Amino acid sequence: MNPIDIGNAYNKITHLWESDKFNMNNGIEQHNRAISFVKNRDIALDVGCGCTGRFIDLLLEKGFEPEGVDISDKMINFAKKRHPAINFHTNDICEWVPPKRYDFITAWDSIWHVPLDQQEKVITKLISSLNSNGVLIFSCGGTDNQGDHKDDFMGSEVYYSTLGVSGFLKLIMSLDCICRHFEYDQYPELHSYFIVQKA
Repeated sequence: MNPIDIGNAYNKITHLWESDKFNMNNGIEQHNRAISFVKNRDIALDVGCGCTGRFIDLLLEKGFEPEGVDISDKMINFAKKRHPAINFHTNDICEWVPPKRYDFITAWDSIWHVPLDQQEKVITKLISSLNSNGVLIFSCGGTDNQGDHKDDFMGSEVYYSTLGVSGFLKLIMSLDCICRHFEYDQYPELHSYFIVQKA
């Protein structure tokens, strides 16, 4: 399943995030923890920003100048309506070249849709797009080994992949970064996240 297919799948299920039942606090505590490590609060990027704008709101509140990128044009259209002054990009993170360096990057519940053979490249790109001491938070499948699968739990079939906890840690260390935090935040579900700081 390529990223364009993921974008099309998400175009069909935007209603899940538009619903009053969506938990707008999802990921906020984790982001507050990540932001506490940031030394310079200037420019931030929300990768797979979606349509709720909750992380954009948090970043604005914390003194950042945020922008967002998502492959779903429908998600981006909703995001622009909520935050017309914010710069949003409709792009495939596998191919997109970030236009600047950032002090904070979030990729919450997004890059796990990146093809397995592109995971290392995308994480490397995001870390290389950080300023010195910049922080990246990303969620991932907290499995022991790398792998990928598809499911239609949300209604449309979507693809997931992970390098596995050890695979991500090995990559992070090879990129001269410090793992500031790792957690299975929805245990016993395999949802996990990393907070990484560039040396």
